[in-house]
Amino acid sequence: MPAPESSPGRCSGDGHQAPPSCRAVLGLLAVSATAAALTGCAGTPEPDPRYRPAESVLEVIAVLRRHVPDDTYRFEAAQDFTGRNVYRSSLLRLESMEKIHAQALRAAAMDGVVIFAKGRALERVRAFDLAAQAYETAADLDAELAAEARHSADVCNELAVITELAVGLGDLASSTVVSLDSESMLEHFETRTHRLEALERLEANTHYAFVAREEIERTDVARAHYFLSVRQLLPEGDVRTAGELERLVTRHRKSKNTNQHLLELAQFYEDLAIEYVGAHPPESLDFDPIRFRELTDATSRLYEVVANQDGKAEKLEASRRLEAFLAFALRVDRDRFTQ
Repeated sequence: MPAPESSPGRCSGDGHQAPPSCRAVLGLLAVSATAAALTGCAGTPEPDPRYRPAESVLEVIAVLRRHVPDDTYRFEAAQDFTGRNVYRSSLLRLESMEKIHAQALRAAAMDGVVIFAKGRALERVRAFDLAAQAYETAADLDAELAAEARHSADVCNELAVITELAVGLGDLASSTVVSLDSESMLEHFETRTHRLEALERLEANTHYAFVAREEIERTDVARAHYFLSVRQLLPEGDVRTAGELERLVTRHRKSKNTNQHLLELAQFYEDLAIEYVGAHPPESLDFDPIRFRELTDATSRLYEVVANQDGKAEKLEASRRLEAFLAFALRVDRDRFTQ
């Protein structure tokens, strides 16, 4: 049978010559592509499309609203399609939209909604003072959001006041010498913790309970780090530091950071073992194999707890640390140490 003829105006895919109209279209496309390529090379490169302003403010707000109730104490913060923290990326996109589409947003009476959404993003990146300001502005601009915005402003103002209480060594060193009065420091940490716990109870049915719990954990971390830093200057400093690190692990077993807390405790016991060997060489009569065994057992057990957790980011780190520590322990006392 004779081969069917190509229909006018269509490109042939079987090797036959395309009609003139199709060739003209292909030629125009090629010229356009070449011109675009030359223009792109000569001018400013296009910004990464992933970080361009969203097409609709509702798109950004919908993503943010979906993740505001997330339990960020037990689980890592969600990521957007770019792999960035969803709260941080939402804040960047809202700010981009405010700059580029300022007139359109005002015309659509969306100012209050956008500023309220910025408050939600700011509180989740720990900018509590800025979040409170955003909520207060949103309450003035949008009557429907006023009640919730004022409540959120009050909570963020309280969080801002609490977090201004310095708890880290860096914060303390910026204003005064780190105190060696452990009792006054404990009182300082307890004051902040009690206020955060009261806020957590008050906001038990809102996402602020998770925010408060994260701040409580940060306070407990700072408390343990304080004793870890000054342990050699305090009476019974090693015992107190061990107790504080163990307290941190016990109080925050459900935290997303629990493996990091276990690794810090294991590192502390490892440091004690290394310091013991430095102070009491294995060949000396002062070396106590039982004491050394207690330290190595505690260290190995903690590293193994983390190393045996499949799917955890800290698994590889714990495994490598355990291998290095076992090599050290075997080198010190090969005959008496068994895994």
